[in-house]
Amino acid sequence: MKIVVVGQGAFGRKHLDALKNIEDVEVVSLAGGSPDSTEQVAKQYGIPHWTTNLDEALAQPGVEAAIIASPTQIHAKQAIQTMRAGKHVEIEIPIADNLADAEEIDRVQRETGLVAMAGHTRRFNPSHQWIHNRIKSGDLELQHLVVQTFFFRRKNINLEGKPRSWTDHLLWHHACHTVDLFHYQTGEAPSNVFALQGPKHPELGIAMDMSIGMTTPSGKVCTLALSFNNEGPQGTFFRYICDKGTYIARYDDLFDGNDKQIDLTGVAVSMNGIELQDREFISAIKEKREPNASVAQVLPAMRTLDRLEKSLNKWE
Repeated sequence: MKIVVVGQGAFGRKHLDALKNIEDVEVVSLAGGSPDSTEQVAKQYGIPHWTTNLDEALAQPGVEAAIIASPTQIHAKQAIQTMRAGKHVEIEIPIADNLADAEEIDRVQRETGLVAMAGHTRRFNPSHQWIHNRIKSGDLELQHLVVQTFFFRRKNINLEGKPRSWTDHLLWHHACHTVDLFHYQTGEAPSNVFALQGPKHPELGIAMDMSIGMTTPSGKVCTLALSFNNEGPQGTFFRYICDKGTYIARYDDLFDGNDKQIDLTGVAVSMNGIELQDREFISAIKEKREPNASVAQVLPAMRTLDRLEKSLNKWE
């Protein structure tokens, strides 16, 4: 299968690393934002064609699909552009930074019938899959999901310490992971939500600290703390407080409440969540089916984010 990767940054490269492990897939073009860095990454990964023009990349012979890992603000535009070109699309999280654009992506997907999937990696990390499988089987019941999303980002730089061409967002990007995961693990849309935020950064124009709370109709609770002001280990850490034990997910690894690591052997064919989500995208295209984390499936989470944004505005 010939595909295009859109975005030459850190996450575009994560997808390129993952795709190397998947059989019968060839990245035939890299569409980036900066000519110099796009060319550099294309040469590094042996990609035969590179461009800063998405239409040109999609027009390469035999291209069936694209994975979009460009800045958040252009996800919706590029996703629609890709589907209008007749190509399947996987859109990195979040699919859009507002509900209207997310709903338009969903509308175009239904109109074209193409596979449109969101890169909601938490659905695919073996750690969260282990929890999900036990909830589905009835072995576990989630009571409280407690999440910390902590970064140190007082300047507009990425995780590699390089300048960013776009501004990140705690709600529409980082909270999106947890909001969708809460939907996914409970099988419910929250009935009550609230969000509070601290002062906005004078240059970046975004809140640097945020607190989010959600409850489901059946009484399950989610507490999420987010910060761009935290010095120390960066990332997101999930504590599942359940009726039968407590479990802590750190990306692809899982521990019990006493920090004893849980063996995840056999949960999936890989321990790399990004590789697993890419495998699901490719399999869904080949099998002509809806993928896990399809745009339609993650749309409820986008609606919850919209409610949370309205809650933030209420308190300002």
